[in-house]
Amino acid sequence: MNIVLWIIQILLALLFLFAGVTKLLPIFTMPPPPPGMWMPPIWFLKFIGLCEFLGALGLVLPGLFRRQQYLTVWAAIGLTIIMLGAVVISVMGMGVAAGVIPLVSLLLCLFVVYGRRQWINR
Repeated sequence: MNIVLWIIQILLALLFLFAGVTKLLPIFTMPPPPPGMWMPPIWFLKFIGLCEFLGALGLVLPGLFRRQQYLTVWAAIGLTIIMLGAVVISVMGMGVAAGVIPLVSLLLCLFVVYGRRQWINR
């Protein structure tokens, strides 16, 4: 179970690092939203990008350094909240099919929370 959790944590960290960096760096431009879809303000996208970047670090670094490992659980909880918003925005704007990938990411974050819950009590 520990190996499966580490694999999921690393893959999620890579996903959120990529998502966060593309929102934070100005060299990446966001494509225009489809007509009628709500687009959040740029400052909010930067904030979400920073949260994703820090959450990605929080998924992996505490376990690697074996210090304050409860932060992994809190990072996964925070990323779950972000993904819940991503599912809602995606489904409202582009339909159910667009919400599948954020939903899978949300479920994987919940699995990390469930699998690492014993770290909270340490």
